Amino acid sequence: MPKPGAHNLITDIAGLTVGNATDEKVKTGVTVLRCREQFIAAVDVRGGAPGVRETDTLAPENLVGRVDAIVLTGGSVFGLAAADGVANALSQSDVGLKISDAGPAIPIVPAAVLYDLGNDGDKDWGAMPPYNLLGEQALAAATDTFALGLLGAGRGAMAGTVKGGLGSASMVLDDGVIVGALVAANPVGSVFMPDGKTFYAWPWEQEGEFGDRPLPQQRDNAGPIPPLSRLAQNPKPGANTTIAVVATSAALTGVEAKRIAMMAHDGIARAVRPAHTPLDGDIVFAISTGAQPMPDGADASRPTHIAAIGATAADCLARATARAVYEAALG
Repeated sequence: MPKPGAHNLITDIAGLTVGNATDEKVKTGVTVLRCREQFIAAVDVRGGAPGVRETDTLAPENLVGRVDAIVLTGGSVFGLAAADGVANALSQSDVGLKISDAGPAIPIVPAAVLYDLGNDGDKDWGAMPPYNLLGEQALAAATDTFALGLLGAGRGAMAGTVKGGLGSASMVLDDGVIVGALVAANPVGSVFMPDGKTFYAWPWEQEGEFGDRPLPQQRDNAGPIPPLSRLAQNPKPGANTTIAVVATSAALTGVEAKRIAMMAHDGIARAVRPAHTPLDGDIVFAISTGAQPMPDGADASRPTHIAAIGATAADCLARATARAVYEAALG
């Protein structure tokens, strides 16, 4: 039977590490997923108010389609500078594309931001927002185990009317393929059923990872706007989003990674109600490390394998989103 990986983190996939840097004064932070080598990647933007960098680089019709790192960050547009810090540090280590012998290495570092500028942290940073340095620090901290909750890109996040945070989860399939998810959960919608205690992701929980609550006793009859969403507060567009990375050890093409990113968005819809609103900037990156071969493209079973990986990625993302909020509440 499929089961979570050793750490129940996206880094159960060999070749991936994650680092966090948090500024408690500003109440913001940066999370960096570092790739051991340039891995195949894709992205799917489903929300109505995204904040991104280098997403077009990953389009299947374009040249590169691989990444050295992916940055999830607070700070809205200012947070995009975190990717500059990561790119500069990687280039100094000679990581990235080599266009010529004379020039520096060019790292590919896509990024997605969430809005956390409205919290009570000190945003009076003048001409020097902290994100470039936070990006460098998060990269330097990257390892195969990391904490969840109120740190990194999840530090200033909100999930509806409760604290959001950083979450992760993994699953090992029967054939040995590993799938994982990493998320900074900051949605306008609610992660809780109307009882305010049971996660919408409840059916997909593994091994008590977000509280192991009993089966809810009542149907969800709250309608399209659950009590713990922010929609009833008339929020401003762009103030919320769920930004995430899913990954697999299976060897995928760029087009297949794109399909995985698309399927994984269902995990947000399972964990958040409502999801993909005009007020959110929901984004999912997908990475294939290529460690485990898949059936040949001519093999009729290959689409079935892709479907299983995509469905598992969605499950992992739903679980990771609930874990983000659960761990944030633990402080």
